[in-house]
Amino acid sequence: MPSSGLPSEQTAPAERFKFLVCVDGSPQSRAALRFAALRARNTGGLLALLHVCEPVDCHGWMRVAETMEAEQREEAESLLQDLAGEVWALTGLIAELHFRRGGIGSEILEAIREDGDIHALVVGAAPATARKGKLISWLAGELAGSLDIPLVIVPGNLTARQIDRLA
Repeated sequence: MPSSGLPSEQTAPAERFKFLVCVDGSPQSRAALRFAALRARNTGGLLALLHVCEPVDCHGWMRVAETMEAEQREEAESLLQDLAGEVWALTGLIAELHFRRGGIGSEILEAIREDGDIHALVVGAAPATARKGKLISWLAGELAGSLDIPLVIVPGNLTARQIDRLA
């Protein structure tokens, strides 16, 4: 039988499931990270970490805004490197690191649109208060219907042992 030049099912590389985790260093984002890292390891998948900083709002003070944005970026890069080290120590996986600036919801959507290998969005949930829980509420309400990948919400109050059993 002549070859079509296309890989056969047996020789095509297996698609690897990539988990995108939104991280900010909070206990709930660390719970989400632990779950996603272990799930990626246990399924032969990949892991991407995303940290989003809101734009700095300093009308008329461009230098101040530039300095603040540079400091935010340094802090974000340090956080991402620290979390990547935790992922490596826990699973042996090398995580992709992504930093974005903008509205958190729109930047999450854009990151998913840009990377067709992302198959699940993983976020950590804090107990809802006036300040906390806005992202989860927005994701579950406004975004969930437009996502074409699963949204996994990990309760931030789970213990490491509970997360390990679930992953």
